[in-house]
Amino acid sequence: MIKHVVAALAFGAIAGYLNNNWGNAVAGNFVSDYLFNASLVLLLFIMGLSFGFDRKSMAKLRKTGFKVLIFPFAVALGSILGGFVSGLVLHINIIASMAVCAGYGWYTVTGPLIIQIFGAELGALGFTVNFIRELLTIITISLMVKFDKYIPIAFGGASTMDTTLPIIVHYCGSDTLITAFSSGFVLTITAPFTIIAIATLK
Repeated sequence: MIKHVVAALAFGAIAGYLNNNWGNAVAGNFVSDYLFNASLVLLLFIMGLSFGFDRKSMAKLRKTGFKVLIFPFAVALGSILGGFVSGLVLHINIIASMAVCAGYGWYTVTGPLIIQIFGAELGALGFTVNFIRELLTIITISLMVKFDKYIPIAFGGASTMDTTLPIIVHYCGSDTLITAFSSGFVLTITAPFTIIAIATLK
């Protein structure tokens, strides 16, 4: 499966590049504004349908209750701590480094937010770091799952709610769907607030 995902990603990148340089701007806007959102909604619907049909997953969710929130908060804490250590090692603004990592893989929000707070250079870093986090989750999931099936969920961060959810369920098992979706959902909601809260420390 992973080779098909990587091939589709590469083909999409090439198609987008060719369209931006020699194609129609209307086509690009249609894909980014409508087709992308529609495919994402369809993806979430299918995963929700799969979750609803799985009686074991529903029973597990009722049994787990609010304990399901422990995992995403542990991921958030680890991400921010990683940003702190990275700032020390790379000799960059530690507060900015923590804010960048507090995007939890949500690059489309992290980049613009960091630009507004810390400037264009660190904003570009925020976009790149979080984009690579999602990309590496897809590429390395078959290796990470050999150590523990929850590692890819932690690595995926906010993306486990949508873009990386199908591949996580495929490689890690359907029993991880609840953890993956709830973790991604919580991290997606908290990411902008966490970035702003960390930025106030500067």
